[in-house]
Amino acid sequence: MPVLIAWLGSRGANRQHACVVPSPRMGYAPRDMSSAVTTIAPTSELILRADTTFAVRNRWAMADIVGGARLWRLALTLGWLDIRLRYRGSMLGPFWLTISTGVMVGALGVLYSTLFKINVREYLPFLALSQVLWGFLAALVSEACAAFTEAEGVIRSVRMPFFVFSIRTLIRNAIALAHNIVVIVVVFAIFSIWPHWEGLMAIPGLLVWCVDALALTLLLGGFCARFRDIQPIVNSVMQIAFFMTPVIWKPDQLGPKRIEELALNPFFDLLEIVRGPILNSPIATTTWVGAIGFSLVLCVISWAFFVRARGRVTFWV
Repeated sequence: MPVLIAWLGSRGANRQHACVVPSPRMGYAPRDMSSAVTTIAPTSELILRADTTFAVRNRWAMADIVGGARLWRLALTLGWLDIRLRYRGSMLGPFWLTISTGVMVGALGVLYSTLFKINVREYLPFLALSQVLWGFLAALVSEACAAFTEAEGVIRSVRMPFFVFSIRTLIRNAIALAHNIVVIVVVFAIFSIWPHWEGLMAIPGLLVWCVDALALTLLLGGFCARFRDIQPIVNSVMQIAFFMTPVIWKPDQLGPKRIEELALNPFFDLLEIVRGPILNSPIATTTWVGAIGFSLVLCVISWAFFVRARGRVTFWV
C-alpha cells in the first residue's frame, strides 16, 4: 500500500520525525490517525520559463489589464475600505482633511494676495482650486509608489491582476478629492464665482488624469517595489515641482515673454486642462498638445515596463 512519508526537521535538534500520510488510493485510515488527514489536496503544476518572447509577455500583460478591469467592483470596494480604515475611530473621517485644506487655503490666500498685491476675490478661488487639484496629484504620485508594496500580503497569497491595485489607488484618491471639493464650492459661493458651460471641458482633462494615474501606478508601483529608494526621490521631485508650477502663484505673473515656457512643464499642462475651464480662462493649444503628448509618453514607458516586469513583481514585494 503506497503511503506518503514527510520528513520534518526539528529546529535545535539533530533528529527527524516521520509523518505518515495515507495516499488517497489506500481507501482507509490507520486507527491512530484522524480521518481529517486521509485526503491530500490536489497539486498544481508551476512552470517557470525565462525564454518567453515579448509577444507572450505582451499578451499576459493585456490579460492582466482586462482581468483587472473586470474586477472594478472589487477595486472600488478596496478603495472605499482603505478610506474607512485610514480614518477609523474618527468622528469626521475624511472631512478632517477638508477642514485642514480649507484653513490652509484661507491663510495662504490672505497672505499671498497681500504679498503679490492681488485682489482676494480674484486670487482666492484660483488658490483653492489649484491647491485641491495639486493635492490630488501629489497624493496620487506618492501612493502610486506603494501601490504594490502595501498590498504585499494579498499579492503573495491571492492570484489577482495587478491592475486591480492600480484602480484601487485611483479610487482611494478620487474619494479624498471628492471630500476636498467642498472647499472649492464654499470659496466659489462666497465670491459668487461659478464656472460657465465651458467648465464641462474639464471632463476630458479628468479623463486624461485617470489614464495617466493608472499608467503611473503600474510604472512607479513596480519600479519602487524593485528599488525602495525611488519613493523618497519622487516625493522630493514633487516638492520641487510644487514651487515650479503655478499653484500658489498665477501664470500671468511671469509676464508674456516667459508664460509660453510653462508649456514645457508637464505638471502645468495637466493642471491647466482641468483648472482653466473651471476658472473660465482660455486654454492654449500648446497646453493641450503638451498634456496629451506627456500622457502618451507616460503610457508607452509604463506599458513597456509593465510588460517586462509583470512576472517579477511578486518576487520584488
